[in-house]
Amino acid sequence: MPSKLMPSSHQDTFTRENLPPLQEWPVFLFNRPELQYPEQMNCAVELLDVHVAQGHGERVAIQGMDAGGPVVWTYRQLQSHVNQIAHVLKEDMGLVSGQRLLLRGGNSPMMAASFLAALKAGLVVVPTMPLLRAAELRQIIDKARVSAALCDSLLAEELAHCMNPAHDQAALSLKQVLYFRSDAKDGLEQRMAHHIDSFEAHPTSRDDVCLIAFTSGTTGKPKGTLHFHRDILAMCDLFPRHVLKMGPDDVVCGTPPIAFTFGLGGLLAFPLRYGACAIMLEKYTPEKLLQTIGQYGATQCYTAPTMYRQMALLVAQNPAAYNLKSLHHPVSAGEALPDATRQAWKRATGIEMTDGIGGTEVIHIYIASAGADVRAGSIGKVVPGYEAQIVDEDMQPVAPGTVGRLAVRGPTGCRYLSDPRQTDYVKDGWNLPGDTFVMDTDGYFSYQARNDDMIISAGYNIAGPEVEDALMKHAAVAECGVVAGPDPERGQVVQAFVVLKAGHVGSEALVAEIQEFVKQAIAPFKYPRRVVFCDALPRTETGKLQRFKLRQQAAA
Repeated sequence: MPSKLMPSSHQDTFTRENLPPLQEWPVFLFNRPELQYPEQMNCAVELLDVHVAQGHGERVAIQGMDAGGPVVWTYRQLQSHVNQIAHVLKEDMGLVSGQRLLLRGGNSPMMAASFLAALKAGLVVVPTMPLLRAAELRQIIDKARVSAALCDSLLAEELAHCMNPAHDQAALSLKQVLYFRSDAKDGLEQRMAHHIDSFEAHPTSRDDVCLIAFTSGTTGKPKGTLHFHRDILAMCDLFPRHVLKMGPDDVVCGTPPIAFTFGLGGLLAFPLRYGACAIMLEKYTPEKLLQTIGQYGATQCYTAPTMYRQMALLVAQNPAAYNLKSLHHPVSAGEALPDATRQAWKRATGIEMTDGIGGTEVIHIYIASAGADVRAGSIGKVVPGYEAQIVDEDMQPVAPGTVGRLAVRGPTGCRYLSDPRQTDYVKDGWNLPGDTFVMDTDGYFSYQARNDDMIISAGYNIAGPEVEDALMKHAAVAECGVVAGPDPERGQVVQAFVVLKAGHVGSEALVAEIQEFVKQAIAPFKYPRRVVFCDALPRTETGKLQRFKLRQQAAA
Protein backbone atom coordinates (compact mmCIF):
# COMPACT_ATOMS: atom_id res chain seq x y z
CA MET A 1 0.00 0.00 0.00
CA PRO A 2 1.20 3.61 -0.50
CA SER A 3 3.18 4.84 2.47
CA LYS A 4 5.37 7.67 3.66
CA LEU A 5 8.45 6.33 5.44
CA MET A 6 9.33 8.05 8.71
CA PRO A 7 12.96 8.85 9.53
CA SER A 8 14.12 6.83 12.51
CA SER A 9 14.72 8.47 15.86
CA HIS A 10 17.93 6.41 16.09
CA GLN A 11 19.59 8.54 13.41
CA ASP A 12 21.92 11.41 14.29
CA THR A 13 20.57 14.97 14.22
CA PHE A 14 22.41 15.99 11.05
CA THR A 15 20.97 13.17 8.97
CA ARG A 16 17.42 13.62 10.26
CA GLU A 17 17.46 17.38 9.74
CA ASN A 18 18.84 17.15 6.21
CA LEU A 19 16.22 14.78 4.89
CA PRO A 20 13.66 16.67 2.79
CA PRO A 21 10.38 17.59 4.54
CA LEU A 22 7.97 14.65 4.51
CA GLN A 23 5.56 16.48 2.22
CA GLU A 24 8.29 16.54 -0.46
CA TRP A 25 8.93 12.77 -0.36
CA PRO A 26 7.55 10.48 -3.05
CA VAL A 27 4.86 7.95 -2.18
CA PHE A 28 6.46 4.59 -1.34
CA LEU A 29 4.90 1.23 -2.22
CA PHE A 30 5.40 -1.95 -0.20
CA ASN A 31 2.71 -4.07 -1.82
CA ARG A 32 4.70 -7.27 -2.36
CA PRO A 33 5.54 -9.96 0.24
CA GLU A 34 9.28 -9.72 -0.43
CA LEU A 35 9.21 -6.05 0.63
CA GLN A 36 7.97 -6.68 4.17
CA TYR A 37 11.02 -6.02 6.33
CA PRO A 38 11.28 -6.05 10.15
CA GLU A 39 11.35 -2.67 11.86
CA GLN A 40 14.84 -3.25 13.26
CA MET A 41 17.19 -4.36 10.51
CA ASN A 42 20.79 -3.92 9.40
CA CYS A 43 21.22 -4.58 5.69
CA ALA A 44 24.83 -5.83 6.07
CA VAL A 45 23.53 -8.64 8.27
CA GLU A 46 20.96 -9.58 5.62
CA LEU A 47 23.54 -9.49 2.82
CA LEU A 48 26.29 -11.40 4.60
CA ASP A 49 25.70 -12.85 8.05
CA VAL A 50 22.53 -14.77 7.16
CA HIS A 51 24.44 -16.95 4.69
CA VAL A 52 26.96 -18.00 7.31
CA ALA A 53 24.17 -18.59 9.86
CA GLN A 54 22.37 -20.80 7.33
CA GLY A 55 25.43 -23.01 6.83
CA HIS A 56 26.69 -21.50 3.56
CA GLY A 57 29.84 -19.92 4.95
CA GLU A 58 32.15 -21.91 2.67
CA ARG A 59 30.58 -20.65 -0.54
CA VAL A 60 32.80 -18.25 -2.47
CA ALA A 61 31.58 -14.66 -2.00
CA ILE A 62 34.24 -12.51 -3.66
CA GLN A 63 37.10 -13.07 -6.04
CA GLY A 64 39.52 -10.44 -7.23
CA MET A 65 43.08 -9.25 -7.35
CA ASP A 66 45.21 -7.52 -4.76
CA ALA A 67 48.85 -6.45 -4.61
CA GLY A 68 49.80 -9.95 -3.51
CA GLY A 69 47.89 -11.70 -6.30
CA PRO A 70 44.50 -13.42 -6.63
CA VAL A 71 42.00 -13.12 -3.77
CA VAL A 72 39.28 -15.69 -3.06
CA TRP A 73 37.09 -15.05 -0.02
CA THR A 74 34.32 -17.31 1.19
CA TYR A 75 31.29 -15.85 2.93
CA ARG A 76 32.84 -16.81 6.28
CA GLN A 77 36.15 -15.13 5.40
CA LEU A 78 34.39 -12.02 4.12
CA GLN A 79 32.38 -11.89 7.34
CA SER A 80 35.58 -12.06 9.40
CA HIS A 81 37.18 -9.21 7.46
CA VAL A 82 34.02 -7.11 7.71
CA ASN A 83 33.83 -7.65 11.46
CA GLN A 84 37.45 -6.68 11.99
CA ILE A 85 37.03 -3.50 9.94
CA ALA A 86 33.89 -2.65 11.93
CA HIS A 87 35.95 -2.89 15.13
CA VAL A 88 38.56 -0.54 13.63
CA LEU A 89 35.85 1.96 12.70
CA LYS A 90 34.25 1.99 16.14
CA GLU A 91 37.17 1.38 18.50
CA ASP A 92 40.24 2.73 16.73
CA MET A 93 38.58 5.62 14.90
CA GLY A 94 35.89 6.28 17.52
CA LEU A 95 33.04 6.55 15.03
CA VAL A 96 29.45 6.29 16.22
CA SER A 97 26.16 5.46 14.53
CA GLY A 98 25.05 8.04 11.98
CA GLN A 99 28.47 9.54 11.28
CA ARG A 100 29.35 9.83 7.61
CA LEU A 101 32.27 7.72 6.37
CA LEU A 102 33.71 8.53 2.97
CA LEU A 103 34.89 5.48 1.01
CA ARG A 104 37.37 5.99 -1.79
CA GLY A 105 38.51 3.09 -3.92
CA GLY A 106 37.98 1.06 -7.04
CA ASN A 107 36.31 -2.33 -7.16
CA SER A 108 38.46 -4.46 -4.87
CA PRO A 109 37.72 -7.03 -2.15
CA MET A 110 38.86 -4.56 0.52
CA MET A 111 36.60 -1.83 -0.85
CA ALA A 112 33.67 -4.26 -0.68
CA ALA A 113 34.52 -5.35 2.87
CA SER A 114 34.89 -1.74 4.00
CA PHE A 115 31.50 -0.84 2.56
CA LEU A 116 29.79 -3.69 4.41
CA ALA A 117 31.67 -2.97 7.64
CA ALA A 118 30.51 0.63 7.68
CA LEU A 119 26.89 -0.46 7.23
CA LYS A 120 27.23 -3.08 9.95
CA ALA A 121 28.67 -0.48 12.34
CA GLY A 122 25.64 1.77 11.76
CA LEU A 123 27.55 4.43 9.84
CA VAL A 124 26.34 6.35 6.79
CA VAL A 125 28.49 5.41 3.80
CA VAL A 126 29.48 8.11 1.31
CA PRO A 127 31.17 6.25 -1.58
CA THR A 128 33.11 8.26 -4.15
CA MET A 129 34.27 7.54 -7.68
CA PRO A 130 37.98 6.66 -7.98
CA LEU A 131 38.75 9.36 -10.55
CA LEU A 132 37.31 12.32 -8.61
CA ARG A 133 39.73 15.16 -8.03
CA ALA A 134 40.23 17.10 -4.80
CA ALA A 135 37.86 19.92 -5.80
CA GLU A 136 35.06 17.41 -6.41
CA LEU A 137 35.80 15.50 -3.22
CA ARG A 138 35.69 18.74 -1.24
CA GLN A 139 32.14 19.42 -2.38
CA ILE A 140 31.02 15.97 -1.26
CA ILE A 141 32.86 16.11 2.07
CA ASP A 142 31.45 19.54 2.83
CA LYS A 143 27.87 18.77 1.81
CA ALA A 144 27.71 15.41 3.63
CA ARG A 145 29.70 16.68 6.64
CA VAL A 146 32.07 13.73 6.34
CA SER A 147 34.19 13.22 9.47
CA ALA A 148 36.30 10.20 8.48
CA ALA A 149 37.40 8.26 5.44
CA LEU A 150 38.73 4.89 4.35
CA CYS A 151 40.80 5.23 1.20
CA ASP A 152 42.70 2.92 -1.12
CA SER A 153 46.38 3.84 -0.79
CA LEU A 154 46.59 4.08 -4.59
CA LEU A 155 44.15 7.02 -4.46
CA ALA A 156 45.66 8.84 -1.50
CA GLU A 157 46.92 11.98 -3.25
CA GLU A 158 43.65 13.75 -4.05
CA LEU A 159 42.14 13.04 -0.65
CA ALA A 160 45.28 14.32 1.06
CA HIS A 161 44.53 17.73 -0.45
CA CYS A 162 41.25 17.67 1.49
CA MET A 163 43.05 17.41 4.85
CA ASN A 164 44.83 20.78 4.73
CA PRO A 165 42.83 23.46 6.58
CA ALA A 166 45.01 26.16 5.05
CA HIS A 167 43.32 25.77 1.67
CA ASP A 168 40.42 23.50 2.29
CA GLN A 169 37.05 24.17 3.91
CA ALA A 170 36.31 20.42 3.80
CA ALA A 171 39.21 19.79 6.19
CA LEU A 172 37.13 21.39 8.94
CA SER A 173 34.90 18.30 9.04
CA LEU A 174 37.24 15.58 7.72
CA LYS A 175 39.37 14.66 10.75
CA GLN A 176 40.87 11.26 9.99
CA VAL A 177 41.74 9.04 7.05
CA LEU A 178 42.80 5.42 7.17
CA TYR A 179 44.29 3.71 4.11
CA PHE A 180 43.72 0.15 2.95
CA ARG A 181 45.79 -1.94 0.55
CA SER A 182 48.75 -0.34 2.30
CA ASP A 183 51.95 -1.69 3.87
CA ALA A 184 52.03 1.16 6.38
CA LYS A 185 52.18 0.20 10.06
CA ASP A 186 48.96 2.09 10.74
CA GLY A 187 47.13 0.88 7.60
CA LEU A 188 43.69 -0.68 7.80
CA GLU A 189 44.90 -4.26 7.31
CA GLN A 190 47.48 -3.85 10.07
CA ARG A 191 44.85 -2.51 12.46
CA MET A 192 42.43 -5.27 11.56
CA ALA A 193 44.94 -7.85 12.77
CA HIS A 194 44.54 -6.56 16.35
CA HIS A 195 40.79 -7.22 16.47
CA ILE A 196 38.64 -10.32 16.83
CA ASP A 197 36.61 -11.51 13.86
CA SER A 198 33.20 -11.30 15.53
CA PHE A 199 31.11 -8.13 15.77
CA GLU A 200 27.54 -7.47 16.83
CA ALA A 201 25.80 -5.34 14.22
CA HIS A 202 24.53 -1.96 15.33
CA PRO A 203 20.75 -2.14 15.96
CA THR A 204 19.70 0.08 13.08
CA SER A 205 16.17 0.72 11.95
CA ARG A 206 15.03 -0.26 8.45
CA ASP A 207 14.39 3.46 7.91
CA ASP A 208 17.78 4.70 9.09
CA VAL A 209 19.90 6.34 6.41
CA CYS A 210 22.86 4.11 5.54
CA LEU A 211 24.00 5.55 2.19
CA ILE A 212 24.50 8.98 0.66
CA ALA A 213 25.01 8.33 -3.05
CA PHE A 214 26.05 11.28 -5.17
CA THR A 215 24.81 11.45 -8.74
CA SER A 216 27.47 10.98 -11.38
CA GLY A 217 27.30 14.52 -12.67
CA THR A 218 26.08 14.29 -16.27
CA THR A 219 24.70 17.80 -15.78
CA GLY A 220 27.80 19.03 -13.99
CA LYS A 221 25.97 19.47 -10.66
CA PRO A 222 25.96 16.21 -8.65
CA LYS A 223 23.41 15.80 -5.87
CA GLY A 224 23.51 13.65 -2.73
CA THR A 225 20.71 11.08 -2.45
CA LEU A 226 19.78 9.54 0.91
CA HIS A 227 18.95 5.83 1.10
CA PHE A 228 17.79 3.64 3.99
CA HIS A 229 18.76 0.11 5.04
CA ARG A 230 15.40 -0.96 3.63
CA ASP A 231 16.25 0.57 0.23
CA ILE A 232 19.40 -1.54 -0.16
CA LEU A 233 17.37 -4.73 0.27
CA ALA A 234 14.47 -3.53 -1.86
CA MET A 235 16.73 -2.98 -4.87
CA CYS A 236 18.00 -6.55 -4.39
CA ASP A 237 14.56 -8.11 -4.05
CA LEU A 238 12.93 -6.83 -7.25
CA PHE A 239 15.01 -6.48 -10.45
CA PRO A 240 17.45 -9.37 -9.82
CA ARG A 241 14.69 -11.59 -8.46
CA HIS A 242 12.03 -11.05 -11.10
CA VAL A 243 14.04 -10.16 -14.21
CA LEU A 244 17.40 -11.88 -13.73
CA LYS A 245 16.02 -14.87 -11.76
CA MET A 246 19.18 -14.66 -9.68
CA GLY A 247 20.40 -17.53 -7.51
CA PRO A 248 23.41 -18.84 -5.57
CA ASP A 249 25.11 -20.28 -8.66
CA ASP A 250 25.44 -16.89 -10.35
CA VAL A 251 28.83 -15.26 -10.88
CA VAL A 252 28.83 -11.54 -11.67
CA CYS A 253 31.40 -9.18 -13.16
CA GLY A 254 31.38 -5.73 -14.73
CA THR A 255 32.82 -2.25 -14.92
CA PRO A 256 30.72 0.23 -12.86
CA PRO A 257 32.37 1.23 -9.57
CA ILE A 258 30.50 0.15 -6.46
CA ALA A 259 30.51 3.87 -5.62
CA PHE A 260 27.90 4.12 -8.43
CA THR A 261 24.52 2.58 -7.55
CA PHE A 262 24.54 0.55 -10.80
CA GLY A 263 27.76 -1.10 -9.59
CA LEU A 264 26.73 -1.23 -5.92
CA GLY A 265 23.71 -3.31 -6.85
CA GLY A 266 25.03 -5.46 -9.67
CA LEU A 267 28.52 -6.15 -8.35
CA LEU A 268 28.04 -6.27 -4.58
CA ALA A 269 24.54 -6.18 -3.12
CA PHE A 270 22.79 -8.42 -5.69
CA PRO A 271 25.25 -11.33 -5.55
CA LEU A 272 25.51 -11.23 -1.76
CA ARG A 273 21.74 -11.13 -1.34
CA TYR A 274 21.45 -14.40 -3.29
CA GLY A 275 24.55 -16.14 -1.95
CA ALA A 276 26.28 -15.76 -5.31
CA CYS A 277 29.85 -14.75 -6.23
CA ALA A 278 31.14 -11.27 -7.15
CA ILE A 279 34.25 -10.68 -9.23
CA MET A 280 36.01 -7.49 -8.05
CA LEU A 281 38.49 -6.27 -10.65
CA GLU A 282 39.64 -2.83 -11.75
CA LYS A 283 40.67 -1.05 -14.94
CA TYR A 284 38.78 -3.13 -17.47
CA THR A 285 39.34 -2.88 -21.19
CA PRO A 286 36.76 -4.45 -23.54
CA GLU A 287 39.14 -7.37 -24.14
CA LYS A 288 39.81 -7.81 -20.40
CA LEU A 289 36.09 -7.89 -19.62
CA LEU A 290 35.51 -10.57 -22.28
CA GLN A 291 38.39 -12.60 -20.89
CA THR A 292 37.04 -12.22 -17.34
CA ILE A 293 33.67 -13.66 -18.36
CA GLY A 294 35.38 -16.76 -19.72
CA GLN A 295 37.97 -17.11 -16.95
CA TYR A 296 35.49 -16.97 -14.07
CA GLY A 297 32.45 -18.44 -15.83
CA ALA A 298 30.46 -15.25 -15.27
CA THR A 299 26.70 -15.60 -15.70
CA GLN A 300 25.97 -11.86 -15.42
CA CYS A 301 27.90 -8.86 -16.71
CA TYR A 302 27.13 -5.22 -15.89
CA THR A 303 28.44 -2.41 -18.06
CA ALA A 304 27.45 0.51 -20.28
CA PRO A 305 26.36 0.35 -23.95
CA THR A 306 29.68 1.76 -25.17
CA MET A 307 31.59 -1.18 -23.68
CA TYR A 308 29.15 -3.71 -25.19
CA ARG A 309 29.61 -2.17 -28.62
CA GLN A 310 33.39 -2.40 -28.33
CA MET A 311 33.18 -5.98 -27.07
CA ALA A 312 30.84 -6.91 -29.92
CA LEU A 313 33.41 -5.65 -32.44
CA LEU A 314 36.13 -7.78 -30.82
CA VAL A 315 33.99 -10.91 -30.80
CA ALA A 316 32.90 -10.36 -34.40
CA GLN A 317 36.53 -10.06 -35.48
CA ASN A 318 37.68 -13.20 -33.64
CA PRO A 319 34.80 -15.33 -32.30
CA ALA A 320 37.04 -18.22 -31.23
CA ALA A 321 39.11 -16.00 -28.91
CA TYR A 322 36.40 -15.58 -26.26
CA ASN A 323 34.35 -18.06 -24.22
CA LEU A 324 30.95 -16.58 -23.39
CA LYS A 325 29.05 -19.85 -22.89
CA SER A 326 28.36 -19.14 -19.21
CA LEU A 327 26.87 -15.68 -19.81
CA HIS A 328 23.07 -15.45 -19.41
CA HIS A 329 22.52 -11.78 -18.65
CA PRO A 330 24.67 -9.06 -20.18
CA VAL A 331 23.00 -6.16 -18.33
CA SER A 332 23.14 -2.72 -19.94
CA ALA A 333 22.31 0.44 -18.01
CA GLY A 334 23.77 3.84 -17.19
CA GLU A 335 22.63 5.42 -20.46
CA ALA A 336 20.29 4.65 -23.35
CA LEU A 337 21.09 1.44 -25.22
CA PRO A 338 21.07 2.10 -28.99
CA ASP A 339 19.27 -0.66 -30.88
CA ALA A 340 22.29 -0.80 -33.22
CA THR A 341 24.46 -1.78 -30.25
CA ARG A 342 21.96 -4.39 -29.06
CA GLN A 343 21.80 -5.96 -32.52
CA ALA A 344 25.58 -5.84 -33.02
CA TRP A 345 26.07 -7.63 -29.69
CA LYS A 346 23.48 -10.29 -30.49
CA ARG A 347 24.91 -10.93 -33.96
CA ALA A 348 28.39 -11.34 -32.53
CA THR A 349 27.54 -13.43 -29.45
CA GLY A 350 24.09 -14.91 -29.98
CA ILE A 351 23.11 -13.61 -26.51
CA GLU A 352 20.14 -11.30 -25.96
CA MET A 353 21.02 -8.23 -23.94
CA THR A 354 19.17 -7.33 -20.73
CA ASP A 355 18.35 -3.64 -20.87
CA GLY A 356 17.26 -1.49 -17.96
CA ILE A 357 16.78 2.05 -16.74
CA GLY A 358 17.26 3.15 -13.17
CA GLY A 359 18.90 6.01 -11.37
CA THR A 360 20.81 7.08 -8.29
CA GLU A 361 17.66 8.70 -6.87
CA VAL A 362 15.59 5.48 -7.10
CA ILE A 363 18.79 3.48 -6.44
CA HIS A 364 18.45 0.88 -9.21
CA ILE A 365 16.59 -0.47 -12.23
CA TYR A 366 12.80 -0.08 -12.36
CA ILE A 367 12.06 -0.72 -16.08
CA ALA A 368 13.75 -3.65 -17.83
CA SER A 369 13.47 -6.52 -20.28
CA ALA A 370 15.31 -9.78 -20.78
CA GLY A 371 15.15 -12.85 -22.99
CA ALA A 372 11.83 -13.40 -24.75
CA ASP A 373 10.43 -10.14 -23.33
CA VAL A 374 12.80 -8.00 -25.39
CA ARG A 375 11.24 -5.76 -28.07
CA ALA A 376 13.25 -3.76 -30.56
CA GLY A 377 13.42 -0.10 -29.60
CA SER A 378 11.94 -0.66 -26.13
CA ILE A 379 13.65 -0.84 -22.73
CA GLY A 380 10.89 -3.09 -21.43
CA LYS A 381 8.15 -3.19 -18.83
CA VAL A 382 7.97 -1.98 -15.24
CA VAL A 383 9.83 -4.22 -12.80
CA PRO A 384 7.37 -5.85 -10.34
CA GLY A 385 7.07 -3.68 -7.23
CA TYR A 386 7.18 -0.42 -9.21
CA GLU A 387 4.55 1.61 -11.04
CA ALA A 388 5.24 3.93 -13.98
CA GLN A 389 3.21 6.18 -16.24
CA ILE A 390 3.74 8.81 -18.90
CA VAL A 391 2.48 12.26 -17.88
CA ASP A 392 2.15 15.72 -19.38
CA GLU A 393 3.41 18.98 -17.89
CA ASP A 394 0.42 19.04 -15.53
CA MET A 395 1.20 15.51 -14.23
CA GLN A 396 -1.84 14.10 -16.02
CA PRO A 397 -1.43 10.61 -17.57
CA VAL A 398 -1.37 10.59 -21.38
CA ALA A 399 -2.71 7.97 -23.77
CA PRO A 400 -0.53 5.06 -24.99
CA GLY A 401 1.61 6.13 -27.91
CA THR A 402 1.89 9.71 -26.65
CA VAL A 403 5.32 11.11 -25.84
CA GLY A 404 5.61 12.58 -22.36
CA ARG A 405 7.54 12.59 -19.10
CA LEU A 406 8.25 9.36 -17.25
CA ALA A 407 6.89 9.19 -13.69
CA VAL A 408 7.74 6.24 -11.44
CA ARG A 409 7.20 5.13 -7.86
CA GLY A 410 7.83 2.04 -5.78
CA PRO A 411 9.59 0.97 -2.57
CA THR A 412 12.53 3.31 -3.28
CA GLY A 413 12.60 6.95 -4.30
CA CYS A 414 14.25 10.34 -4.21
CA ARG A 415 15.31 12.05 -1.00
CA TYR A 416 17.98 14.64 -1.74
CA LEU A 417 20.45 15.83 0.86
CA SER A 418 19.61 19.51 1.50
CA ASP A 419 18.88 20.31 -2.13
CA PRO A 420 16.15 22.61 -3.52
CA ARG A 421 15.94 20.38 -6.59
CA GLN A 422 13.91 17.87 -4.53
CA THR A 423 10.67 19.46 -5.71
CA ASP A 424 11.84 19.28 -9.34
CA TYR A 425 12.35 15.53 -9.04
CA VAL A 426 9.29 14.65 -6.92
CA LYS A 427 5.81 15.88 -7.84
CA ASP A 428 2.45 14.62 -6.60
CA GLY A 429 4.16 11.64 -4.97
CA TRP A 430 5.89 10.50 -8.19
CA ASN A 431 9.59 10.47 -9.04
CA LEU A 432 10.35 12.34 -12.26
CA PRO A 433 13.74 11.06 -13.49
CA GLY A 434 13.90 13.70 -16.23
CA ASP A 435 13.34 11.32 -19.15
CA THR A 436 10.99 11.58 -22.11
CA PHE A 437 9.31 8.24 -22.91
CA VAL A 438 6.44 6.71 -24.79
CA MET A 439 4.47 3.66 -23.61
CA ASP A 440 2.61 1.32 -25.98
CA THR A 441 -0.69 -0.46 -25.34
CA ASP A 442 1.16 -3.55 -24.03
CA GLY A 443 2.97 -1.58 -21.34
CA TYR A 444 6.38 -1.45 -23.04
CA PHE A 445 8.32 1.76 -22.40
CA SER A 446 10.53 3.28 -25.11
CA TYR A 447 13.10 5.92 -24.30
CA GLN A 448 13.08 9.10 -26.37
CA ALA A 449 15.54 11.46 -24.67
CA ARG A 450 16.41 13.24 -21.49
CA ASN A 451 13.87 16.03 -21.07
CA ASP A 452 16.59 18.59 -21.73
CA ASP A 453 17.94 16.63 -24.71
CA MET A 454 14.88 17.17 -26.89
CA ILE A 455 15.90 19.30 -29.86
CA ILE A 456 13.29 21.72 -31.20
CA SER A 457 14.26 22.68 -34.73
CA ALA A 458 11.93 24.79 -36.88
CA GLY A 459 9.00 23.56 -34.82
CA TYR A 460 9.93 19.85 -34.99
CA ASN A 461 10.65 17.88 -31.79
CA ILE A 462 13.68 15.65 -32.38
CA ALA A 463 15.03 13.16 -29.82
CA GLY A 464 18.83 13.15 -29.79
CA PRO A 465 19.15 9.40 -28.95
CA GLU A 466 17.05 8.49 -32.02
CA VAL A 467 19.52 10.33 -34.25
CA GLU A 468 22.42 8.71 -32.39
CA ASP A 469 20.96 5.28 -33.02
CA ALA A 470 20.74 6.01 -36.75
CA LEU A 471 24.31 7.34 -36.82
CA MET A 472 25.64 4.26 -35.03
CA LYS A 473 24.49 2.07 -37.89
CA HIS A 474 26.91 3.80 -40.29
CA ALA A 475 29.99 1.70 -40.97
CA ALA A 476 32.43 4.52 -40.18
CA VAL A 477 30.93 5.60 -36.83
CA ALA A 478 32.42 4.23 -33.60
CA GLU A 479 30.68 6.60 -31.14
CA CYS A 480 28.52 9.69 -31.34
CA GLY A 481 26.67 12.25 -29.29
CA VAL A 482 23.84 14.45 -30.55
CA VAL A 483 22.77 17.76 -29.02
CA ALA A 484 21.03 20.96 -30.03
CA GLY A 485 23.21 23.55 -31.74
CA PRO A 486 22.01 27.18 -31.76
CA ASP A 487 20.81 28.45 -35.12
CA PRO A 488 19.45 31.94 -35.98
CA GLU A 489 16.89 30.63 -38.49
CA ARG A 490 15.66 27.37 -36.95
CA GLY A 491 16.25 28.18 -33.30
CA GLN A 492 18.13 24.90 -32.93
CA VAL A 493 19.62 22.36 -35.29
CA VAL A 494 20.76 18.78 -34.77
CA GLN A 495 24.52 18.78 -34.15
CA ALA A 496 26.39 15.48 -34.04
CA PHE A 497 29.81 14.88 -32.49
CA VAL A 498 31.23 11.75 -34.12
CA VAL A 499 34.18 9.52 -33.25
CA LEU A 500 35.25 7.52 -36.31
CA LYS A 501 36.43 3.93 -36.42
CA ALA A 502 40.06 3.21 -37.21
CA GLY A 503 40.80 3.59 -40.92
CA HIS A 504 38.29 6.39 -41.50
CA VAL A 505 39.16 10.08 -41.81
CA GLY A 506 36.78 12.99 -41.40
CA SER A 507 36.03 14.99 -44.54
CA GLU A 508 33.28 17.04 -46.15
CA ALA A 509 32.49 14.05 -48.33
CA LEU A 510 32.05 11.82 -45.28
CA VAL A 511 29.82 14.43 -43.64
CA ALA A 512 27.55 14.43 -46.68
CA GLU A 513 27.55 10.63 -46.76
CA ILE A 514 26.61 10.38 -43.08
CA GLN A 515 23.87 12.97 -43.45
CA GLU A 516 22.33 11.13 -46.38
CA PHE A 517 22.61 7.84 -44.50
CA VAL A 518 20.59 9.28 -41.58
CA LYS A 519 17.97 10.71 -43.94
CA GLN A 520 17.39 7.21 -45.31
CA ALA A 521 17.11 5.71 -41.82
CA ILE A 522 14.75 8.16 -40.09
CA ALA A 523 12.59 11.18 -41.03
CA PRO A 524 14.77 13.51 -43.14
CA PHE A 525 14.12 16.56 -40.95
CA LYS A 526 15.98 14.77 -38.12
CA TYR A 527 19.33 14.51 -39.90
CA PRO A 528 22.35 16.26 -38.30
CA ARG A 529 22.85 19.55 -40.10
CA ARG A 530 26.20 19.88 -38.37
CA VAL A 531 28.69 17.04 -37.98
CA VAL A 532 31.83 17.52 -35.91
CA PHE A 533 34.51 14.82 -35.93
CA CYS A 534 36.38 14.37 -32.64
CA ASP A 535 38.84 11.96 -31.05
CA ALA A 536 36.70 11.17 -27.98
CA LEU A 537 33.42 12.07 -26.30
CA PRO A 538 33.24 13.51 -22.77
CA ARG A 539 32.01 10.84 -20.37
CA THR A 540 31.63 10.41 -16.63
CA GLU A 541 33.64 7.76 -14.83
CA THR A 542 30.64 5.45 -15.12
CA GLY A 543 30.53 5.79 -18.90
CA LYS A 544 27.61 8.21 -19.20
CA LEU A 545 27.85 10.72 -22.01
CA GLN A 546 28.13 14.27 -20.65
CA ARG A 547 25.86 16.02 -23.12
CA PHE A 548 26.08 19.28 -21.20
CA LYS A 549 29.73 19.49 -22.29
CA LEU A 550 28.73 18.82 -25.89
CA ARG A 551 26.09 21.55 -25.61
CA GLN A 552 28.77 23.92 -24.33
CA GLN A 553 30.94 23.06 -27.33
CA ALA A 554 28.00 23.47 -29.70
CA ALA A 555 27.19 26.88 -28.21
CA ALA A 556 30.81 27.95 -28.58
